[in-house]
Amino acid sequence: MVPSLVEVLRPVGQLVRACSVCLVLAPGALHAQEQTSHAAHTAAAPARPAAAPGELPDIVKKPIALMPKALGPYTRAISTKVPEAQAFFTQGMQMMFAFAKADAIRSFRAAWTADPDCAICHWGEAWAWGSYLNEKMDAEDAPFAYAASRTALDLKSKASPVERDYIDALAVRYVKDFDPEQRRVQDEAYADSMRRLSEKYPDDLDARTLYADALFLLEPRRGYRDATAPSVQRLHGVLEGILARDAKHPGACHLYVHATESTVRPDKAEFCAEYLGTSIPGASHINHMPSHTWNEVGRWGDSVRANLEAVHSDLKADIGEGFAIYPSHNLHMLLYAASMDGQGAIATTAGRDYVKRARGDTMYQVLTLIRFGRFDEVLEVKARPERPVPAGLWDFAQGYAFLRTGQADMARLYLGRVRKGAETPKAEFRDHPASRLLGLVADLLEGEILRDEQQLDAAIAKFESAVALDDALDYDEPEPLPFPARHWLGAALIDAKRFADAERVYRRDLEQHPRNGWSLLGLQQAIEGQGRTDAEVAAALEKAWARADTWIRSSRF
Repeated sequence: MVPSLVEVLRPVGQLVRACSVCLVLAPGALHAQEQTSHAAHTAAAPARPAAAPGELPDIVKKPIALMPKALGPYTRAISTKVPEAQAFFTQGMQMMFAFAKADAIRSFRAAWTADPDCAICHWGEAWAWGSYLNEKMDAEDAPFAYAASRTALDLKSKASPVERDYIDALAVRYVKDFDPEQRRVQDEAYADSMRRLSEKYPDDLDARTLYADALFLLEPRRGYRDATAPSVQRLHGVLEGILARDAKHPGACHLYVHATESTVRPDKAEFCAEYLGTSIPGASHINHMPSHTWNEVGRWGDSVRANLEAVHSDLKADIGEGFAIYPSHNLHMLLYAASMDGQGAIATTAGRDYVKRARGDTMYQVLTLIRFGRFDEVLEVKARPERPVPAGLWDFAQGYAFLRTGQADMARLYLGRVRKGAETPKAEFRDHPASRLLGLVADLLEGEILRDEQQLDAAIAKFESAVALDDALDYDEPEPLPFPARHWLGAALIDAKRFADAERVYRRDLEQHPRNGWSLLGLQQAIEGQGRTDAEVAAALEKAWARADTWIRSSRF
């Protein structure tokens, strides 16, 4: 994932919030053509409000329909005699496993509207209002979470014994007067409460999954994870215990992908990621999630396929057959994976589609065109993004395209703009400061200008600087640029006939980006330049480039 700035749909107003990607809601993303459901359309306020949390946000008031085509086989039987309440509860559970927070709230509210005595339905709403991996609960959401949890407590006598325990376990998570600065106090109490619940019901995989979710809230969301740390080992142990019983549990596998992706063993999630994408067919984020693993292990074609499915679910949301979750993140991951896989048509199309999802931001449109050497098309993209870092990346692409079309003077003009942009104070993109991200691409552009001027040693020095900045970027999912700087450094070293150095550069890139054809080609060239051949490298390159639509002679255009 997710990671990120990863921007997430908040159920207050119609906001998009960041948590490792820059996201924008698509028109109709919340099911524009929802069909009428008799009970889900009758009430917007709790039947038994335990508190008065304020006016319900419009985006949560909006009725939601049952979407059987979007849902997978997961279900959890609850103590209701109303089939519609059961159906909406199951839908809400699947939506929360998919991080579709606002839609989950709407589904749980539809469930208790169908059956006002359904205590566990109010529990579901309370759970959905709270923090989850990509977003912390804020002071605006807290009153709704507290009110729903109190209503669940009021109705507890009508619940089954296990449901009563679920309700009690969640109750410690919320307080009447919520202070965001004291959130961890409630998070720790909740994690301990869920531990006790999961120990009481060791065969209840949902209880174990919610315990893992509670543990994850105590971990830093971003950055590399030390798999030897006791807290990470505990989290992995809980999730692995669930998946040993049911490798297809959508909530547990979703969390396990996130828990392993930034460790040295992202491959540990492959066994469940094989099933995850189809476990909730219409949930675009679930469709997309296996790609967090596929990218780390170099299964680029599988990553492309996963994100195509996610984009399709985002489109299905317009007709009520899917629910859109992080649509621009799905496009970003798609263009990134396709770029690494040599699938230029898909990468550049996703780059264009990103413009529509991201309110006119052309950054990835031009960066994918640079990746695939379509320089004349870069110069046709006139709309410069408004935000400083995307604007600087657009400037880089323009300068690079001008250089490649024989206009070195214009390339230097745009280089100056990129360098100036890198000095913009406090500007960042997905937590990456302008100094680092724009400094990186400025070094790439300047290196290519120097190379064009036959100053190869000076060019290599700039590419080495770009690699250092690339390596210094914080962990992200996916990386902010659809190409690594080592593809430029390796190519320049081959030009300088420094083949052994080039081999080291490409092998290092293949450690970071396994099985990518760009570096495999460069590695093959570096090996041959030393008078050797390597059948394994040749076979790996042939396999890696099997889906590519682009003929390349170097690791960069």
